[in-house]
Amino acid sequence: MKLPRLALMSLVASTLSTATPTDGTVIPLWPEGVPGAKPDLGPEIHEDGRIENISEPTLTYFAPAVDKPNGTAVIISPGGGYVRLSTEREGVQYARWLGTLGITSFVLKNRMKEFGHPAPLQDVLRAVRMVRSRATEFGINPDRIGAMGSSAGGHLTASAGTLFDHPAGKSGDSMDAVNARPDFLILMYPVISMDDPVAHAGSRKYLLGDHPSPELLNLMSLEKQVTAHTPPTLLIHTQEDASVPIENSIRFFQALTKAGVPAEFYAFEHGAHGMGMKAGLGTASDWPRRVEEWLRDRGLIP
Repeated sequence: MKLPRLALMSLVASTLSTATPTDGTVIPLWPEGVPGAKPDLGPEIHEDGRIENISEPTLTYFAPAVDKPNGTAVIISPGGGYVRLSTEREGVQYARWLGTLGITSFVLKNRMKEFGHPAPLQDVLRAVRMVRSRATEFGINPDRIGAMGSSAGGHLTASAGTLFDHPAGKSGDSMDAVNARPDFLILMYPVISMDDPVAHAGSRKYLLGDHPSPELLNLMSLEKQVTAHTPPTLLIHTQEDASVPIENSIRFFQALTKAGVPAEFYAFEHGAHGMGMKAGLGTASDWPRRVEEWLRDRGLIP
């Protein structure tokens, strides 16, 4: 069941602050308690802009860096193979750039290998539900909430775009009534398939375990979960990616095309896996311009 937009705010009023956030505000995803909490995991590990051993998922708010925000929001999922999050390079850096386009951003800190599936899916869908339910507070349009992810974060983002109604992504509380479907996806060199030979073995192991069932492998091979309801998608990948083969993006793009979902795919020659916003990679370094063009063409930025 999906509640009318005007009723969404009442779902979180009792547990969440409604004070206007400032740049860098950290927002707990599960203020009422993390599903399947593991209090004995110990502290998070922060090193070189990366985070490991996450037990308390959060969103970090980044305000638009312009006078007139355009109402579009993006939830960013950093990569890291479901072992760690490359929060600075594939999170904060993206958020600052999106802010220059008038976009409000939220960097997701999600659970990973310490929990396995379905915890990351629950976290990303809770993030979409929370941002949508608090759209007025954040000054955004609840119908223009997208998701962006890199590598394993791309897999998590694509999971949100294909499994937004799946029972595994729900926690059993009132927030499940809020629409969890992102309105658009931006996938950077994403992990997509769990099938050999194109699967990223580490992401598969740390998300699904050493011996996942055929049914679970099929569910999390996201090219097999695309439907006509999957959001419009932009994919960016390179031929030189030796960690996550470009076939992952090719398979997802083909599935989107078959389902009639609007999609664009930039397949660049240069750029190793995890290139982020690195300069000196030929045309691949211009991918932010291609994203800006795509967002503008879709009416998501002026």
